[in-house]
Amino acid sequence: MDGMTKAEVDRIERSMIAHSDKPIRPRDAATLILLDRKGEEFLVLMGRRHANHAFMPGKFVFPGGRTDPADSRIPAASALHRDEEMKLLAGPGRTSATRARAIALSAIRETYEEAGLLIGRKGAFTTDSSDWQGFVEHGVQPCLDMLRFVARAITPPNRVRRFDTRFFSAWRDDVAVELPDGGPTNELEELVWLPLAKAREAEIPDITRMILDELENRLAHDPLLRPGGPVPFYRLVRNRFTREIL
Repeated sequence: MDGMTKAEVDRIERSMIAHSDKPIRPRDAATLILLDRKGEEFLVLMGRRHANHAFMPGKFVFPGGRTDPADSRIPAASALHRDEEMKLLAGPGRTSATRARAIALSAIRETYEEAGLLIGRKGAFTTDSSDWQGFVEHGVQPCLDMLRFVARAITPPNRVRRFDTRFFSAWRDDVAVELPDGGPTNELEELVWLPLAKAREAEIPDITRMILDELENRLAHDPLLRPGGPVPFYRLVRNRFTREIL
């Protein structure tokens, strides 16, 4: 387990969120890192948040957001790979298989809402959930076997907003439909495919840069991103920002 001091983690989080005097329990959230190959180079999809957003305005980020309770009731054409599910169940807290599935589905939903990309396979899909009607309209069945769990990070205490974020990855080939005008929430005003090295140089939060470093290292050893790979987990433990492997 590696550690960083409280001062170091404060520096990482300072540009992201304001402080709060009240203890706030982190909320489950998910992010999807979409990858593409260009020869020997890996590209990653990032979007710039609108400047008027309260949370990380103007920063380049991956599509993502909070897990909604309704996500647990969405049918999927395929389940999480068992090795990926076991990684999601590992670590502190009491994440159930149902909750892990909902978190993974929220990464797919947020990618549609923010980037207009529908991850899954073409086929008839039905649900009453308003957040998933894009999949119904475009005939896309969300699939979980395409996802790889690549990192986890919990926002430190005493912050206005706290998230227990699971970072997933998928390939551009896993996109069944790409909407030309982007997603319905329009939260990301600029979507770009960047080489990993260029992505690290963009205006991104420090924790995002750390996740990109982790992902690049994993790809160097496993360019196919096979199931069950190591998952770095960042959190504050006894005033030290730690990194452990799930």
